[in-house]
Amino acid sequence: MQFHIIIPARYASARLPGKPLRQLAGKPILQHVYEQANKSQAKSVVIATDDDRIKQVAESFGADVCMTSTEHTSGTERLAEVIDIKNFVDDDIILNLQGDEPMMPPVCLDQVAALLVKNTDCKMASLCEPVATAEDLFDPNVVKVVLDKNRHAIYFSRAPLPWHREAFSDNARVLPSEPDLYYRHIGLYAYRAGFIKTYLTLAASPIEKAESLEQLRVLWHGNKIAMDIARETPGPGIDTEEDLQKVAAMFTG
Repeated sequence: MQFHIIIPARYASARLPGKPLRQLAGKPILQHVYEQANKSQAKSVVIATDDDRIKQVAESFGADVCMTSTEHTSGTERLAEVIDIKNFVDDDIILNLQGDEPMMPPVCLDQVAALLVKNTDCKMASLCEPVATAEDLFDPNVVKVVLDKNRHAIYFSRAPLPWHREAFSDNARVLPSEPDLYYRHIGLYAYRAGFIKTYLTLAASPIEKAESLEQLRVLWHGNKIAMDIARETPGPGIDTEEDLQKVAAMFTG
């Protein structure tokens, strides 16, 4: 199995400016992400950025950095440019690892790549885990995924889907006890390189706009996404100062 990891890294962040370069346990957040990626079986790991500050820091810890356009409006566009620059072929497996995931287990990186290799009829692969609490189930910031019997994604939503008619009667906020019903989506994706280019030609879908979830565009246009239960639970990503302090405590604790 051969796959490549691309780590998109932007300096601008509305909730945590300069996020990739913020310090975490004595290193930039981005360096932790890069080191986790290098513990996987990936053939190559590339940091994709449009910011010279990120480039300089990343090169200082030995990373392969690919400078991309400042005009991109999505991480997918940045991935597509890296694919062209690196001359990846259409069948190459590409992992999109976000630059704010310093606790992504390497076993999950290998798992999602292997999942796409195995599911030749799927354009993408991703991971999930059982929803643990009612709070998470009803939290719109926790994306849920509904699976079919083959563990292909049927739908992604911020809502508590499927709607449990009996358990949720009278607006009760509980976590039903049935197994294989509620899964939290983990935002780690594997693609075939050729499909990333195809994705950019697909029109945005109504459900994608409603949920603000780009992966719904893939399903809307009739493509399959392979899913599996993560072999190891990823640590939290970092979006805010509060998140950074929480993760820092986990590193030191």
